[in-house]
Amino acid sequence: MNLTESHWTYEAVQTLIALIREGAPAPVISLKLKRPITEVRAKINDLGLTPPADA
Repeated sequence: MNLTESHWTYEAVQTLIALIREGAPAPVISLKLKRPITEVRAKINDLGLTPPADA
């Protein structure tokens, strides 16, 4: 984790996973979690998940 990333709570990670499973694009996830899109994409990558295509 680099210094620009804030701590991810368990709840935030679960929400991220749920949104990915629903097919939400990264920009939508970013808005819902109130996190920068780069941080959202980094977390998706850290979790080994396949991000939905940005629409």
